[in-house]
Parts: sequence; C-alpha cells; structure tokens
Amino acid sequence: MDRIEAMRVFVTVLDEGSLAGAGRRLGRSPAAITRAIAFLERHVGTQLLHRTTRSLRLSEAGERYAAACRRVLTELEEADMLAAGERAAPRGVLTLTAPLVSGARVLRPIVDAFLDQQPAVKARLMLMDRQVNLLEEGIDVALRIAHLPDSRLIAIRVGEVRRILCASPSYLAHRPPLVEPGDLSAHACVSLAQFEHDTWSFPPARGATAPRHVHIEPRLVVNSVEAAVASAVEGHGVTRVLSYQVADLVKKGQLTIVLADSEPPPLPVHLLTVEGRLSVAKVRAFVDFAVPRLKAEFARRACL
Repeated sequence: MDRIEAMRVFVTVLDEGSLAGAGRRLGRSPAAITRAIAFLERHVGTQLLHRTTRSLRLSEAGERYAAACRRVLTELEEADMLAAGERAAPRGVLTLTAPLVSGARVLRPIVDAFLDQQPAVKARLMLMDRQVNLLEEGIDVALRIAHLPDSRLIAIRVGEVRRILCASPSYLAHRPPLVEPGDLSAHACVSLAQFEHDTWSFPPARGATAPRHVHIEPRLVVNSVEAAVASAVEGHGVTRVLSYQVADLVKKGQLTIVLADSEPPPLPVHLLTVEGRLSVAKVRAFVDFAVPRLKAEFARRACL
C-alpha cells in the first residue's frame, strides 16, 4: 500500500472521528480503511489508534505521528499547487480555525460566502478556544484574537477588540455606582469559567505601576459567552466579555459598558497563515476575499 495514501486515510479517520465516517468520505469500505491503518501501524512499529466499538482515540505515538502526517500532506499539496502555476484556480480543502464565538459569528459567514464563489473549494472550519500549531495540525488559515509572539507566521491585522465590563440598564439602576474597579465588590458578577472567573485584572491606577487585581465572588460562573451575556441582559449582574461579542446589544441599549476608563489595552485581531501558504491558490484567494470583510465586520462590531 502507498504510504502517502495511507497517511491520508489516517488523517481522514481523525477528522471524521470514526473508521466508518472516513470510509464514507473516501468512498471506501470499512475493511479498506482498517487495512490502511494497520499498514501504517506495521510501518512505524507501534499502535497509533486505540479502538473500541464505541470510541477511537490516538495513542501518545499516534498524536505525534498525526501531526507529522498533516505536515507532510500539507507540504505535498503546496508542492502540487506550486507546480500547477500561480494561475491555477482555487481548489481542494481549505482548513481554518478560529475561537468559538468569533468563528461562529464572524468568520463562518465569510467562509460560506467564499465557498459560494469557489465551487472547487471545500472547507473545514474548526472552532476552539485554544491556540493551535498551524504547521503541525495542517491548518491553512487561522483567526486569532491576541498579541502575537514573533514567529514564521504571516499575520494580517483585521481589527481590534476591547475587554469590557457591561450590565443591563435595569440592573445598574438599582445598584451602587461603578466608579473604579474596587466597586465591583458590591455587585453581582457573572464570570466565564475559563477566564479569570474569581479575579478580574485591570491596568495600574493613574500614578501607579502595578496592575490592579480585584477579587470577586461571582453569583454565576458559566463556560459559555452566550450564557454570560444572556444573564447580564436579563439583569442578573456585571459580566466581562470582548467588545465584539456584545456590540449589537450595546447599540440597542440592552447592555451598558461600565468602567471604560479602567479597560486594558485593546487586543489585536489577525488572520494568520504559515509562511509559503499564500502561494497556494485556495489560501491566497481566501485571504484576499476575507481580509476586507473581516476589517469591515470588526469595525461594525466596535463598541463606541
């Protein structure tokens, strides 16, 4: 069996989450998929997948091998595209990643519109709130909201967002005024479990150098931005989110921004790709298509 083709089968199994799913996607029998995995395991001399009737998970060696397979397949695809010439039409599978909320609300509609214009392109959009290694995980394009370290990635800035505190006007009408971060101790707070759920940090006060850390005792801790925002809209407390996540609600008057003078510096938003991938037609076409639309969308979602 051809090892490169077996690698493609292996990666497809991981993407689909099952041998049967990979078989349907590739148009192969379950037996053929099983043979391809067995071929790779014999070749590397170790088990790559732990399989039961109900689950499938990578072994420790399988995790390392999967990253290597994605890298090899990405580089082969890039070589094919380069050989086809710069005028080659966009085609193939475009793999993207983004944070859960910005991916669903901002990037996904742009991906849909791009696919409408490019019938020879398919896309995989993976939404997750962890930073992925684009090269190791075979990602073509990523949307990232964060300050970026120096790297080999090509980063195109498409906007910025603020980390804001907000609450409903009805809640604020019956609570002590919020003048400085320490006043939060007298307020109900709705926190996100994954982000500073019991301590909120703020820049130094005027004339000071040390950041301020305010301990809060949240009335509600959730692991979903949508849940935190809904609770705030319904008048149950103050929450801390990114500005683009509530911009429309602020403009409609359903939420009010508080302590704006104590906000940390804005976070940049970038579209990222690996150095060299812009020469691949599908990646270049998507970046050219997405950048102006992302800039317009993040500008629209700014909370003034």
